[in-house]
Amino acid sequence: MREKVFVPPIKIQGIKTKLVPLIRHNVIMDSDSVWIEPFMGSGVVGFNVEPHYAIFADINPHIIEFYNQIKSGIITPHSVRAFLEQEGKQLEESNGEYYYTVRARFNKEHNPLDFLFLNRSCFNGMIRFNQGYEFNVPYGHKPQRFSKAYITKIVNQVAHIADLLQQHSWDFLCQSFETTIAMANPGDFVYCDPPYIGRNVDYYDSWDENSEITLHDSLLKTSAKFMLSTWDHNVYRCNPYIESIWEDCWKITQEHFYFVGAKVENRGSVVEALLTNYAPTGSGNQLLAENEQLTLFDDAAVM
Repeated sequence: MREKVFVPPIKIQGIKTKLVPLIRHNVIMDSDSVWIEPFMGSGVVGFNVEPHYAIFADINPHIIEFYNQIKSGIITPHSVRAFLEQEGKQLEESNGEYYYTVRARFNKEHNPLDFLFLNRSCFNGMIRFNQGYEFNVPYGHKPQRFSKAYITKIVNQVAHIADLLQQHSWDFLCQSFETTIAMANPGDFVYCDPPYIGRNVDYYDSWDENSEITLHDSLLKTSAKFMLSTWDHNVYRCNPYIESIWEDCWKITQEHFYFVGAKVENRGSVVEALLTNYAPTGSGNQLLAENEQLTLFDDAAVM
């Protein structure tokens, strides 16, 4: 039976929803361990692991501010519903043109509710900024984007986060991954979901080979356990950095099926990899020996 996975209110391309059960199964931490996530993104992994103590960090200030305003009670399920009903109505009445009014307003005022609105109505749920750090994703052209059912779905997602924040001690920080990783102590757990090097990604700033090397070196300095998500290979090519930069890590892989469009020829798969500095539990009683690989295949999950 597939484990239920909570999907958070902020959407991000490459969200790890399908990989959460595998990640959660291989996390090793105690009740007093601090979960440290230097690339928060959507937060889907940490929100589903539900550690009591956590540091969620990202260099994107808009993601961090959104969750800090939920934590402080400024953003509530009620305020989200009222905002999306009002703005969604204007979006529908303008035949989509109002989206660009909100986008211009957000780039000037940086209202977290405007950020949520844009994230849930832009093209393909992308989060992308230009060199001036202005949100520049076009409208998604979905009629009646903010239907009553869709708004209720988002409101419930915000309500779930608010409930988790009442139960746990979580901090949301806008800072570099180097600073965040350096906060880890023995017994803590660091989970990294950096931009996938060598593939098209959305990120608040650039990501290149030097960034990947710096991340590797930062993680090797920590005394905490760590896990990193990346891509291993697809039908066309392999990720060369796994065998070079990350060759000193353990690896678990899982094939992930996806499709774009309805035609069979547009469907494909990518093998995702989890890299760790400890022996993962794997599946059942199977353990990894050093530098060996355990491959787990899920059913034909659709992205």
